[in-house]
Order: sequence, then structure tokens, then C-alpha cells
Amino acid sequence: MNIEKKRFILSLIFPLFFISIIWIVKIAELVFDVDLGFLGIFPLRISGLPGIIFAPFIHANFKHLFANTIPLFILGIGLFYFYNKIAYKVFFLIFLFSNIWLWFGGREAYHIGASGLIYGLAFFLFVSGMIRKNANLMAISLLVVFLYGSMIWGLFPLKPKVSWEGHLFGALSGVVLAIYYRDKGPKRKIYSWELEEEDDDDDDINDIDNNIDLNYFYKENSEENKNANE
Repeated sequence: MNIEKKRFILSLIFPLFFISIIWIVKIAELVFDVDLGFLGIFPLRISGLPGIIFAPFIHANFKHLFANTIPLFILGIGLFYFYNKIAYKVFFLIFLFSNIWLWFGGREAYHIGASGLIYGLAFFLFVSGMIRKNANLMAISLLVVFLYGSMIWGLFPLKPKVSWEGHLFGALSGVVLAIYYRDKGPKRKIYSWELEEEDDDDDDINDIDNNIDLNYFYKENSEENKNANE
């Protein structure tokens, strides 16, 4: 098995694991006829604090869950494939930052679902791709925007039952982390013509150096040598 194939397979493990958990939670709600919505984030209430951890695992219905599954899977693979060394840090920091900010800044309602995490991952990959000039990262985010059609509109308070605040704080956390980790991740591909240009520049510098005649003068303290130099 070559390195790239092994790396891709490894990038599938955690996204599949995380998605499995949120599906198990929803199936458990159905089997035991319970509604875990009360474990969502309720801003500025002590009782809403557990939602910072539990809210992303809870979804209103299977339509909501399925809508979040595909984007989360694609973005998760992108994160763990391109940023394998810091992927866990980025994932859980987006998880925590977006939910903590939502607890402070959201409206009075229970906020549930993994969409804030999706926005965080999408904006992290896209902004990081722009900073690093990596087309693959930007392409992944654009693909998710295409699949997740209403993504951009989800940042605005257009639908009363949609947690646009969760989307917004998720996006902000992704942007902040992309800037913070701007020196981490995949390197931009350098093409042959760029190397040739650099070599030409080095040759020009060497030519200049070869044409410069440097003269150094050593000055004695004695009056005799001083007058001679003058």
C-alpha cells in the first residue's frame, strides 16, 4: 500500500467514528422514544452548559441528521488528510470555540446539531487554502457549499428555527484557527517554471557579485601612515 492511499484510509477513521456516534444517538432516541433536545445549548443558562459538549450529537430529525452527515464526512476527510498533524486540535477547538461562543451569544432557545462544526471546518479549509494558495483545500469547501446549498444564507437570521448564530460562530472559529495555524499544513506545490525563475535570479545575483571589486583600507594610528593614506 502506497503512502497516499494509507493516508487517505486513515483520514476516514475519525470522521466515520464521529458520524457513527451522532447516528447512534438519533436511533437511540427513536428506539427508546425520548427527546434529547434538552441537552442542547441554551445560552446564558447554567442548565444549558452541558450542551457545549452534547449539542453537536443531537438532531431534530433524520432529515436534519442526513443533511449534516455528508458535509461533515467530506470536510472531516479533508481536514484529516491535509492536516493530519493538527487535525484533532483543529476539530476539537472548532467544536469548543463555536459552542462556547454560542452559549454566550445565541438567542434564548435550545441549539442542537453539528452544523456549527460543519461551518467551522468549511471556513477553516477554505481560508487556510487561500492563505496557503492551495486549490485542493478551497475546492473541498466549495464542493461542500455546492452540496450544502443554503450554507452561505445560513449565516444570516432568515429562518426563525435555524440557529444562524451557531453557523456564524462556527465560521468565525474556523477563520480564527486558519489564521492561527497559517504555518501548518500542506505546502503549496512549486512548479518547474518557478524553480527556473529562481535559478535565473540566483545567477543574476552571482553575476553582480562577480563584477563588484571590493577594496578594504586598513588605517594605522601613526601620523606617518596617516599622511601616506591621505
